[in-house]
Amino acid sequence: MRLRVILVSCLFAVLAFSADPALTIYNQQFAVVRETIALDLKQGVSNIQFEGATGMLEPESVMLRDPTGRRVLQILEQNYRADPISVDALLRRYEGRTIQFQIRSGDHVELVTGKIIRAGDPQQRLANGSFGMATQPVIEVDGKLQFNLPGTPLFPALGDALLKPVLDWTVETDRAGRLDAELAYVTGGFNWNADYNIVQGDSDILNLIGWVTMENHSGKTFNQAQIKLMAGDVNKIQPRGGVGGGGGEFMASAGLSMNGAPPVQEKTFDEYHLYTLQRPVTLHDKETKQVEFVRAEGVKSAVIYIYDGAKIDMSRYRGWNYDNIRNDSSYGTQSNPKVWVMREFQNSDANHLGMPLPKGKIRFYRRDTDGRLEFTGEDTIDHTPKDERIRVFTGSAFDLTGERKRTVFLNDMGRRSIDEGFEIKVRNHKKEPAEVRVVEHLYRGLTWDISSHSDAFTKTDAQTVEFRVTLNPDQEKTVTYNAHYAW
Repeated sequence: MRLRVILVSCLFAVLAFSADPALTIYNQQFAVVRETIALDLKQGVSNIQFEGATGMLEPESVMLRDPTGRRVLQILEQNYRADPISVDALLRRYEGRTIQFQIRSGDHVELVTGKIIRAGDPQQRLANGSFGMATQPVIEVDGKLQFNLPGTPLFPALGDALLKPVLDWTVETDRAGRLDAELAYVTGGFNWNADYNIVQGDSDILNLIGWVTMENHSGKTFNQAQIKLMAGDVNKIQPRGGVGGGGGEFMASAGLSMNGAPPVQEKTFDEYHLYTLQRPVTLHDKETKQVEFVRAEGVKSAVIYIYDGAKIDMSRYRGWNYDNIRNDSSYGTQSNPKVWVMREFQNSDANHLGMPLPKGKIRFYRRDTDGRLEFTGEDTIDHTPKDERIRVFTGSAFDLTGERKRTVFLNDMGRRSIDEGFEIKVRNHKKEPAEVRVVEHLYRGLTWDISSHSDAFTKTDAQTVEFRVTLNPDQEKTVTYNAHYAW
């Protein structure tokens, strides 16, 4: 089966001109909004009020232009007001003043007069995804303070209070007439992430479904929007005050849709990947929406068992150097009995994948003998380019165990050397053979040598070796080695 991708990529540098709004969402809490607004301008200077912006717009990012390039259009002055009418906003507006509160008890209605000493500040979701600290309102009723509203507040007439965030522009143009102008700006309040669900049958062949989850907390609903998603670690400076965003992320590849046409034409821009959903999507304010973006069948994988037997309390040893570690004879001697289960597969065309996969959570399911899906573990993956290997941790094996103990420790500080030996036992209680990769860390110094060993090993990096042990059902095997350190 071929990889089926539901998204279409395009270049970030191209800004589409369309009556429908367009969003490019980055997965670090911000987005770029582009939409068409109709302006009726007079020659020279005009004043314009636009009420369709988000509540988390970055005012300094606003661009207003004639997309045809035939008219000169310049913003001489801009004012942005983003405190639309709400109970909280009106409490702040009337702070220090006296208003009436309505108290209803069944059919009985009573009016109470109270002074707003402090409006309070509800917990707000900031552009970076965190929440600000909430404070309670303080109301004075009959000379006494209370930390809640005595009833439903009754405010005076609306006046110049806002119903929506407003951009006020003073613009200058070279000639009068109507203009379909393009407005673009950066706003906080958006995010997206990828999730992958993998289903395994009786063999090691996997079926993969990928979803993108989009979040809108910008204060505005986007109807029938053309949505793009960006991946690739885009640098974004956090503005002071927490409004805006930061960073970015994305995806790409090939394959055939159900009608035979390629659903993805992969292009890259700089170091990033940009994808467009194939059809317009309505994204409501305070809404989370999922869209399937990739589906692949027949992905070959392998199960890997790893025994990393040294159990080290990093909270105790945080900040230690090699001298501290060498002088602590107990360092690394605690044993971890768990054998890790890892799932590994290649992100390649030959393996029915072959697209850059954005970072996200990956969940594994397996069909039981009755055909029902059972959850078997989850992990996260980082951005994974095409043709790279994916290895994820899904849990600890029930029927595989390990045991590790130190057999030799000679610390000769005069000769500036240490000899240390270990015995590692691995047991297989499964009904079928299993290969376990025994991983050992040479942690007492950078200069070391394996002076003796019971089994062949591979040096995987400057301070790690790996022994591969094959066990039959109900078999136990022992691996021993001695390491010599000198400094």
